[in-house]
Amino acid sequence: MSSKCVVIDYGSGNVFSVMHALRSLGIAADLSRNPDSILAADRVVLPGVGAFGRAAERLYDLGLDETIHAFIATGRPFLGICVGMQLLMEEGSEFGTHTGLGVFSGTVDKIEITKENDQPLRVPLIGWYPLNLLPEQDVGIFCSTQREAGRDGDAYYFVHSFAVRPADSKAVLATVSHAGQPVPAVIRKDNVTGVQFHPERSGEAGLALLDRFLKL
Repeated sequence: MSSKCVVIDYGSGNVFSVMHALRSLGIAADLSRNPDSILAADRVVLPGVGAFGRAAERLYDLGLDETIHAFIATGRPFLGICVGMQLLMEEGSEFGTHTGLGVFSGTVDKIEITKENDQPLRVPLIGWYPLNLLPEQDVGIFCSTQREAGRDGDAYYFVHSFAVRPADSKAVLATVSHAGQPVPAVIRKDNVTGVQFHPERSGEAGLALLDRFLKL
């Protein structure tokens, strides 16, 4: 396992929890916004909390959008967490329309779900939920051994009001069910994976997922 993992520090992420989780796995992760450090990493994590627009603004102001694209082009593993995943889309509609990184075609929109009584589901959606791994997909860091072991019922911690809407449905590896309706929870394109939940706050299941990412 390589020890060169960089967590991008752009002022809009749950960085200390992510760093603690990685270090608990024995990884001497670096927290950095330095382009050279990011590009030299074996794998990179983009965390995120808060509003899409503010997070995107920080990335662009720091010039990290170009750095992220350059890193992804190397083919090395990249993981986006929560808003860090949402930023991988082309556009977000939280508090106006904002430009994302465009790694995935599609948008980030407010979750609009109506329950059986025709009342809208309240957001943000907060809590522990199991994933629904899509059987036709190669589930990447969720891996076939996880499914074979029956672990696709592991619960992860979610807190979000907006959800990604990839233009290509095959980009969605797993969903989470809210009021019986699926919401994208994991997306992947080549070497880039995004998770809507917080693995760093998801106990053993979250640490196991991060460990698998670190072994890619």
